Amino acid sequence: MAKGYQLQDLHEKLVEILSESKIGLSGIELAERLKINRATMAKYLNILAAEGIIHQKNIGTTNLWFVDFGTENLQFPADYFRVKEKFLEYMIANQQNGAYSLIRNALYSGAQIPVLISEVLIPALDSVEELYIKAKIGTSESKMLRGIISNSLQILNLQKVPEVNKNIILISSDPQSLIYSQAASCWLASKNWQVWDLGDVSDAIDVLYDLDLQKFITKIWKQKKGVMVIAIFSGTEEGAKFFSESANTIKQKFGKNLHVVVHSRKQKQTVKAEFSSEKFESVLNWVDSISFL
Repeated sequence: MAKGYQLQDLHEKLVEILSESKIGLSGIELAERLKINRATMAKYLNILAAEGIIHQKNIGTTNLWFVDFGTENLQFPADYFRVKEKFLEYMIANQQNGAYSLIRNALYSGAQIPVLISEVLIPALDSVEELYIKAKIGTSESKMLRGIISNSLQILNLQKVPEVNKNIILISSDPQSLIYSQAASCWLASKNWQVWDLGDVSDAIDVLYDLDLQKFITKIWKQKKGVMVIAIFSGTEEGAKFFSESANTIKQKFGKNLHVVVHSRKQKQTVKAEFSSEKFESVLNWVDSISFL
């Protein structure tokens, strides 16, 4: 890239220049200001436009570029709280495009994916559940807001080459826990874990589930390299208890490198797991620490 710009630096400078312009700027003007080859500039502008960061308007015979709705100059780690508040504001106001642009911009501005999940998206999910419990929103609105969070996770779901020594199976014991396992999948994938997300398996509660799970692990973990973690996400005591017991039933067949962890949001009794917590971030930090043992 010309003038030694890194991708992140170019993004920040481009957003800064366009934010200062009320009438927009052409690709040629932007290339001249940033001293970048016009073809390279055009390619990068198209990438940002596809991501929803900027947009283009045709004015007469000229194509002008503008900062898109929700794009701000962000600095991390200072602006994580700011993004948290702004994301919740967009979400509650049903300004989906603003929410998505904010997440994309935070990512381009150098925010860490695990921190965006734990400091922005999980608190937003907690707020949605609280509003629903207090009857301030109904089922339809709750589903819509959870959909915004789920779509935001897809924006952060970047492909990385997984490490063969870091393997994890994610299990949602009920439909409401599915978004937590999706968040965990994104969080862990950003740290190079090989993730198998089984989704909502509430329809698999039967006496033979441990055998089915054992067969699946045998298939995907043939060489038994590194560690294998079974992470269970549950919003009910019954789900946490059943799936943790099923996982521990097969633990002895795979040895000490198979681990069981539970994220239970309604944990009133001890579940059978090496680690269990109501706190999402604590569970994932424990999982990530396993890879260093």
